[in-house]
Amino acid sequence: MSVDKVFVDTNVLVYAYDIDAGHKRQIALNIMKDLWRLGLGILSTQTMQEFFVTVTGRINTPLDSSEAADIIKRLSKWDVVINTTETIFEAIMVHERYKYSFWDSLIIASAIEGGAKIILSEDLADKQTIKGVAIKNPFIN
Repeated sequence: MSVDKVFVDTNVLVYAYDIDAGHKRQIALNIMKDLWRLGLGILSTQTMQEFFVTVTGRINTPLDSSEAADIIKRLSKWDVVINTTETIFEAIMVHERYKYSFWDSLIIASAIEGGAKIILSEDLADKQTIKGVAIKNPFIN
């Protein structure tokens, strides 16, 4: 059995808590349950911030602030990468080399810093590998 750490991008987190996300919600819920059970999930301060902003105001059925804060409190038990100046410089390198937006590059840099072997995201290039971290879109076959 693999024990590779998995970095979860904001979109996967949001789908897990968005009651209007359809089939993506079930996929995201299954991912989250597995990562909780196995203890392999990694997040960053960026994904937690984006999650809060999105689920409290950008989805059709928003969560109230206290519910979102409770979720973030539980998620903070995972490995959390705190973005430092080193993370930012790594993100700039990823941005320049791979032409991702800076914010997507910061996700990739955080995954690298956190020791992830996989990033789960629908926003990045599926099956691309950057510095040993494989990108996987869990919502496509």
